[in-house]
Amino acid sequence: MPALGSGRIFPVTEESIRIDPFEIPKHWVQIGGLDFGWDHPFAAAGCAWDRDADVFHVTKIYREREATPIIHAAALKPWGAAMPWAWPHDGLQHDKGSGEQLAAQYRAQGLALLPERATFDDGTNGVEAGLSDMLQRMQTGRWKVFSTCTEWFEEFRLYHRKDGRIVKERDDLISASRYALMMKRHARANHVNGSWNFTARKVL
Repeated sequence: MPALGSGRIFPVTEESIRIDPFEIPKHWVQIGGLDFGWDHPFAAAGCAWDRDADVFHVTKIYREREATPIIHAAALKPWGAAMPWAWPHDGLQHDKGSGEQLAAQYRAQGLALLPERATFDDGTNGVEAGLSDMLQRMQTGRWKVFSTCTEWFEEFRLYHRKDGRIVKERDDLISASRYALMMKRHARANHVNGSWNFTARKVL
């Protein structure tokens, strides 16, 4: 385990970002993030954004390895059938067996993946920019994680750099929540009976 200090990517205390779960207000917008994987886990993060205060919340998580899109989608659909999902560039890759695009496989299982891969408003998708946004939000009280997201905090504690480079291990939930943050402009409000409001204003 890395020592606390300069090696950590997020040098903030858990107590400063941990929050007890609460019912998400109806006017808040929500979005999910996916990080595809097989040998390393597939991960998903459900997030809620208080646009008025500009506070981003990670509210629920899912992480599983060596399972198919059918299994993952079945676990995630109860979060909201029309919940928009942000996803990374490797979703454009095609399965070696079926030849079908990875993102398309999840759409076929009923998940509402966004039309394009995760990018910032300007079309870029740099990892460092996303991590910087997350860290600044943590430092200013605008990034919160429900205390029930135990595995997210496990990754948070271990996430570090070695020789100035990000160690890409055990970062699946961190990555999924970063994709959701990047695409927060596509988040939508969840209203009564699980229906989703897709007329919510676009936030720049």
